[in-house]
Amino acid sequence: MEEYDLNSVIDSLDFEKNSLNTCKNGLLLTNYEMEVLNKYKINYNSTTSLKEILFLIDEVLDEDDSLNDLENISLSISERDYYMNTKK
Repeated sequence: MEEYDLNSVIDSLDFEKNSLNTCKNGLLLTNYEMEVLNKYKINYNSTTSLKEILFLIDEVLDEDDSLNDLENISLSISERDYYMNTKK
């Protein structure tokens, strides 16, 4: 069994990457999601909903379905949209 130095594992974690931020349009996205959206030139600040962001992501993925980072944040945003906007 491989041993890990707990302090070095904790030091290597990037908590800022996954912290939620309120965008100019009032939507919540993580730093990482904004970074990936910027990478693919998806203007999330011009949208009015998470569903609209997902639509823009799908347009990019339709052209190239090998963009794993974009696919992953699509899943994350979709899950957040479900929990924030579905009446339970």
